[in-house]
Amino acid sequence: MTEEIKTELFKLEQQHNIKILYACESGSRAWGFASVNSDWDVRYIYIHHPDWYLSIDDKKDSQEIILPNDIDLAGWELKKTLRLLRKSNPLLLEWLHSPTVYLQQFSTADRLRTLSKEYFNPKSCLFHYLNMADGNFKEFFTKDIVRTKKYFYVLRPILACDWIKQNNTMAPMEFQKLVESQVTDISVQTEIHNLLSRKIAGMEIGEEPKNQILNDFLEQKIEYYKNYIKTVSQNNQPENAKLNELVRITINEVWN
Repeated sequence: MTEEIKTELFKLEQQHNIKILYACESGSRAWGFASVNSDWDVRYIYIHHPDWYLSIDDKKDSQEIILPNDIDLAGWELKKTLRLLRKSNPLLLEWLHSPTVYLQQFSTADRLRTLSKEYFNPKSCLFHYLNMADGNFKEFFTKDIVRTKKYFYVLRPILACDWIKQNNTMAPMEFQKLVESQVTDISVQTEIHNLLSRKIAGMEIGEEPKNQILNDFLEQKIEYYKNYIKTVSQNNQPENAKLNELVRITINEVWN
C-alpha cells in the first residue's frame, strides 16, 4: 500500500503543479489501534510554484480527496501550515511526528520539527485534547449501552493531556506509548489492553454495556483537567521571522 500511496501523491504533484514536502499517516493506523478494514488517512504538506504566490487574490490552501481504494488524502499548503504551527496546532504537530512517513522531500519537514519545539504551546494542546475527550465522552458514554470502540477516542486525548502535563512536550501519536507511560492503575491497564487486543485482531466491537472501570477513569481525568487547565499560563507567541524565512528557503530549495 505504501507504493500505491506514493503513486497517488506524485499524481497530485503533476495535476496541481505542486511539490509535496511531507506526507504521513494520521489516524488509527498511526495511533496503533487500526482494524483490518481501517482507511488509510494520508496527510501531507505541499508548496505551489512561485507564480501561485504572486497574486492579491485569496486562493484555496488545502486539498481533500477520497479515493476508491480506501485512501483518504488531505493536505495543507505551506503558508497555511506555518500559520497553524504558529498557533501550536496539535494536528500538525502530530503529523510531524507520525510513526509512518510516506514521503519526505527537501529540508522543510526537518525544519518544521525543529521550529515546533519553539512554537509548542502546552495550554493550546491541552485545550484541544481536553475538548476532544470531553466531547467524545458526552457523545458516546453517558448511557448504559455504549459503542465500545469509541473508548479509544477518549482515552488517547486524555492520556495526551497526561503526557503534556508531565513532560511539557507534544504527546507521541502512538497509543501504546501513552498507555505504557501514563497509565499506572493495573485494572485500567488490563481493560485497555483487552480492548486493544480485540480491535487489532479484527473482532467485531459493537454496542456493549459500558465498562465501568474505564468510565470512572475517564470521568475523573476529564474533571481534573477542566480544573487544571485554568492554572496553565498561555505562552507568548513567538515572532513570525523564522516562519517567513522558511517560506523563502523552501521556495528556493524546491523551485530553484
